[in-house]
Amino acid sequence: MSTPNTANIPEDLKYTKDHEWVRLEDGKAVVGITDFAQHQLGDVVYIEIPEVGKTVKAGGQLSVVESVKAVSDIYAPLSGVVVEVNSRLSDQPELINQDPYGEAWIAVIAYSAPEEIANLLDAAEYKAVAVEEGH
Repeated sequence: MSTPNTANIPEDLKYTKDHEWVRLEDGKAVVGITDFAQHQLGDVVYIEIPEVGKTVKAGGQLSVVESVKAVSDIYAPLSGVVVEVNSRLSDQPELINQDPYGEAWIAVIAYSAPEEIANLLDAAEYKAVAVEEGH
């Protein structure tokens, strides 16, 4: 059984058990999917970009990503309103595979329930989830 790629888990981000990453900045959360998730998906061929102004609930659908292997929901890690989206992903969905923690962020959420941050995982906790799922 191959070991999942858990080496590339930035320490400065928060994570969900559903393989989203979160960068918290001034009351906003930049959201994307993890390197582990993009490896599991394979080559990403399409991503549904959420609309600016969309209200999301923590754990609710934020977006959908389609790969050669599967179609997967991307979940909102925090409740709030989408205030910015990465429209580059419409024309370049492969960025998800190439740079999941950088150029391939999906959306920025102005979060409305800061107490939900406590439900997110740190890098060590997320690594344990990824290792568990990879076996």
